[in-house]
Amino acid sequence: MTDTQRLVLRLEAGGRFELIEWPRPGDNTLTTLLAAIGCCAVDAVDISEDLTMWLDDEGIITGQPVNWGATALYAAHRPPHQKYHGTVVITGGTDRHGDTLPLTTDQITEIIEFHCTAGESFIPRQRDHRGV
Repeated sequence: MTDTQRLVLRLEAGGRFELIEWPRPGDNTLTTLLAAIGCCAVDAVDISEDLTMWLDDEGIITGQPVNWGATALYAAHRPPHQKYHGTVVITGGTDRHGDTLPLTTDQITEIIEFHCTAGESFIPRQRDHRGV
């Protein structure tokens, strides 16, 4: 990760995860969230002051599977009150203007380590220079 990269974590219900590019403020963050989650409406859940989880607002209603990784991540920070369903995107907190921040390198490392040790996860294999 370079200093100019703005990354967030996409976490699927089956345990697969990936880092995705996060746009600069004003550059269609909602469009990025909707595409990454695969939904029409998102909801934000504050995990902590510096972490926000974005999820499909209708994930339970449409029968999305429980995302045990997202549920465990929330439970590690706050007393759980429900299970979270479907794909989620984890971002940083907000800046003084209310814009959603990307994750820091430390946050990415901590979340991935937690995810890999707390439950079922899928770690993608390394790809070569051809993307294979």
